Amino acid sequence: MQYALIGERLAHSFSPELHRSFGRYDYACLELAPSELGSFLKARRFEGLNVTIPYKQAVIPYLDRLDPRAAAIGAVNTVVKRDGLLWGYNTDFGGMAEAICHLLAPLSAGQSPALAGKTLLILGTGGSSKTALAVCAALGATEVFRVSRREQAGVLSYEQLLKRFGGPRPSAGPSAPEAPRQLVILNCTPVGMFPDWERLPLRPAALPGLAGVFDCVYNPLRTRLVLETRGLGLPAGGGLEMLVRQAALACGLFTGSAVEEGQILGTLSALGRSRENLVLIGMPGCGKSTVGSLLAKALGKPFVDLDAVIEARAGKPVAAIFAEAGEGRFRELESALVQELAGQGGQLIATGGGTVLREENLRRLRQNGRIFFLDRPPEALRPSPERPLGDTAEKLRGLYRQRYGLYRAAADCVISCRGTAEQAFTAALAAWRSLE
Repeated sequence: MQYALIGERLAHSFSPELHRSFGRYDYACLELAPSELGSFLKARRFEGLNVTIPYKQAVIPYLDRLDPRAAAIGAVNTVVKRDGLLWGYNTDFGGMAEAICHLLAPLSAGQSPALAGKTLLILGTGGSSKTALAVCAALGATEVFRVSRREQAGVLSYEQLLKRFGGPRPSAGPSAPEAPRQLVILNCTPVGMFPDWERLPLRPAALPGLAGVFDCVYNPLRTRLVLETRGLGLPAGGGLEMLVRQAALACGLFTGSAVEEGQILGTLSALGRSRENLVLIGMPGCGKSTVGSLLAKALGKPFVDLDAVIEARAGKPVAAIFAEAGEGRFRELESALVQELAGQGGQLIATGGGTVLREENLRRLRQNGRIFFLDRPPEALRPSPERPLGDTAEKLRGLYRQRYGLYRAAADCVISCRGTAEQAFTAALAAWRSLE
């Protein structure tokens, strides 16, 4: 083994795919129990390592040399063997700094450094928070507070945080001046990470001075913290760009040759697209299954039809579930399936016509997906006895009027389906490829 990521739990890591994309070496994941870490490092049967939770500090005693930045931070995420000696580096610093600058550029108003005039709230006190402290100092933050659920000297509790900075958000009346927003959150905890992706470290709406959020979590692509912050109209992003950029810096240390910016951006785009779900919503009979199958084949993604999966598991058609157990029971089955599947990336998901009726379904689908609304007008929809809510033309027209606003509000992209399924497929494919 030459290059690998070491950590305690790595089942959902993107790192092998990411490092292999640079095309310079093979790369593996190696899960180590705490009792195995010392003997593994002492054996030195590797050329380079990346280090993740919970070993970014634990590896330091086993190293021969420590880069000054890693020493100042007190955390190592990259180990390189040179002439038999182990050198420790922190490429998280560069990856985090670059990602934050890109995300929060609109807030800097041309100021340099990017966090000048901002108060930073660093959630967590582990190894990643130490990196965040160094980044905040380098980017000119005016004040920095660390936040933890455990009471510690010099660290705010979440209760103290809310007492100091919390309150109702100001109403945005036409004559009311916009309150200055100077708070920036850096989430350096694993809260919100898959598979425990329903959790929030705090509600962003509770901080009226919030200006933006950077979340180090990259799986799911958009945590609940990120989605709720964006829902307030504020910039927020996850840790995928940081992951890619720190890996590129590590690759440069492993090989002695820097990864070019164009390859970094290409890798970031390709990794995001490969992990992201394309979710189709729309009326019963709008073409989600047909168009979805075509898109799945073109994009190399597995195709999942929610209604078909529910029918297969229940052993009966949707119409029978409605007739025997009612719509409420069907919606429960649907929501449970959305929760199960939405956390798995890289799929083409065709939803049922009523999936949009529950906000929690949409939130879960957004966390790893982009939502496309296939808009077929009611006069082009065909009633079917297999659709209990759409077995007559009159019912379909009523459903269209009731749900149209929900479909539009949920959609990242609207695809007109007035023509053939092939035309809708072509339009959807072009829209998917043009999304950033």
